[in-house]
Amino acid sequence: MAQTAASLTASQTPARGDNRKGLGAIWLEFLGSMNLAISLLVVVSIASVIGTVLPQNQAYTDYLIQFGPFWFEVFRVLNLYNVYSAWWFMAIMGFLVLSTTVCVSRHTPAVWREITRYRTHVREQSLRALSQHRQWHTADDVARVHEVAQAAFEGHGFRVRQETRGQATIIAGMKGRATRLGYIFTHVAVVVIALGALADGNIHLKIQEMLGEFVVETRDLPVSQIPQQSWLAAESGSFRANVTIPEGSFTNVAFLQVRDGYLVQSLPFQIDVEDFHIDHYPNGMPKSYSSDLVIRDPALEQPLRQTISVNHPLTYRGHTIYQASFTDGGTLLDLTAHPLTGRGQAQTLSTRVFEDAPLQVGGASRTLEMDDFQFFNVNRDPRAVERVGAPDEFKNVGPSFNYTLRDEAGQGREFHSYMAPVEIEGHWYYLHGTRNASDQPFEYLHIPADERASMGTFMAFYQALHNRDRVDAASARAAERLLTQMGVANPDLGTRVAGTANEMIATLLTEGFGRVNADLEARVAGAARPAMLLDFSRAVLQGTMFEIYREIKAEQTGVALNRIQLGGDEQRFFEDAMNAVSAVADYGSPVLLELDHFNHRQATGLQITRAPGKNVVYAGCALLVLGVFLLFYVSQRRVWAMITPREDGGTDLLVAGTNQRRPELFEAEFNTLTDALGRHLRQHNQGPK
Repeated sequence: MAQTAASLTASQTPARGDNRKGLGAIWLEFLGSMNLAISLLVVVSIASVIGTVLPQNQAYTDYLIQFGPFWFEVFRVLNLYNVYSAWWFMAIMGFLVLSTTVCVSRHTPAVWREITRYRTHVREQSLRALSQHRQWHTADDVARVHEVAQAAFEGHGFRVRQETRGQATIIAGMKGRATRLGYIFTHVAVVVIALGALADGNIHLKIQEMLGEFVVETRDLPVSQIPQQSWLAAESGSFRANVTIPEGSFTNVAFLQVRDGYLVQSLPFQIDVEDFHIDHYPNGMPKSYSSDLVIRDPALEQPLRQTISVNHPLTYRGHTIYQASFTDGGTLLDLTAHPLTGRGQAQTLSTRVFEDAPLQVGGASRTLEMDDFQFFNVNRDPRAVERVGAPDEFKNVGPSFNYTLRDEAGQGREFHSYMAPVEIEGHWYYLHGTRNASDQPFEYLHIPADERASMGTFMAFYQALHNRDRVDAASARAAERLLTQMGVANPDLGTRVAGTANEMIATLLTEGFGRVNADLEARVAGAARPAMLLDFSRAVLQGTMFEIYREIKAEQTGVALNRIQLGGDEQRFFEDAMNAVSAVADYGSPVLLELDHFNHRQATGLQITRAPGKNVVYAGCALLVLGVFLLFYVSQRRVWAMITPREDGGTDLLVAGTNQRRPELFEAEFNTLTDALGRHLRQHNQGPK
């Protein structure tokens, strides 16, 4: 456009006494100037780069986390989160339309004259001044030379016009005049593309907002409870909205993200999701996913059924439906809540993903917010790394679920638990992760799985540690056994240490082994033999827990306690159980949730767009391509033949041509034309002189 403006601009000097005319001419000159065109196009290009690099139309909270409070506010004021609908971008596009329209309207008449005028009013001196010219002196009459020259021009694709001036006849030929149309096409294409962008820029939405005709909703409400001030009518303009639809459900609305809230965009049809499909790579990453959709519209005789996938959308009534994402669709979960407070019994409950459920634990009220469910959890098998040259191997460790447990004050803590035990270094554990904030990694509690691949043994062991009577009896047996092994006959020592077992285990359950050791060291600091007493106390604590574990195994197997024999696997389980008991103190929850059953339900994430200006932009792009092609690959060439009779009855023929864009190529074309013309003349004459 800038090149065109530079080549076509022809300013007019206003009359001194006409100020109004002078001001208008100045404005026209400014609007059609090359500097303005370049400035506007540069700003549009920069804005397009920003709109490409910076994700558009995201939730404000995402931008705030990414950029921080200061830059978030700066970008918000500049409307960089929605560049293509920003007021300044729309203003630039409108000014670009105006500027280019002025340029086209001013210079189209001159271009039209250029492609329709054959320039028959040329002088012999002007033709001889051209670098490409040749002259013949022939004995043929004027009519014959005229016939040969015109046939040669037309044979090489030139359109010709002729004019007689005095005794001389001028034949003017022109070819490639469409290159001048390229200037017009490129300018008009810019106007068309800008108009299409304005049509899809939601100008009507901004006007409605300025007039207070709608209110951006910021609350998380069911669709039925969203007020009408936050609804947009169907086919009211362009939009890019999103909606999540579970399998077996339907919708006739989508949600348009607007700053820190949203608007409900009505659709003129209903979208049903019959099924959702997903395939995975061996490493668990999604390979492909698709949705079986049904479009129901009163205008259709039969519902429209089509499967969409990534890069294969569905277009209906000007609305394009893209497969954008997927998520859980409200999977039904059957859970067992194991209390970690020592009070109450395990309870069962059923809930769904994205639903909240009240939970009573240890006399306190909690709110269980089920956040997500993952059907696949694929991890790399660490054993494959140990085998030299072995390919990567991946293992699915089964379903998991995320939830938030919120207390009465509204404070929440996130958890992530696996349904099945996970093998770690040859042993199996139930993993229960926890974290205080979403930007932190999960720290996992490892609960050993028993021979039945359940948490039953550990939970029975953990609950027994809260029973004071059992702890007293177990600690007495442990102290007696230790004194016997040491050959020490001091029952008072055993009684004193055993009497503190309840206190040590209570501290262990609430604060872990670290706090127990600190208390023991403080307690024996003034004793005569503190090291021996400290080791003895630790041994009694471990022995007490071991005795309780033996009691649990006796209850499970039905074998008398004095006949229980524990092997290596039971010893390893006991060690893992002790570590888990200590780690529970840092778990930060009064309850441990175990997933028993689930009914998996997926949901598809659709992006629905309506762009009435899209076809306008496509037409403008096609026109731009055509214009650029004409500008770069078509060259306007002009040739002239001046035929003048001589006094001796012969004829002088002067042929000249020009092409300002590609003179080196035109030289070869001109030589071919004149060589052919010369050979034809030599068939009837003596040749050029």
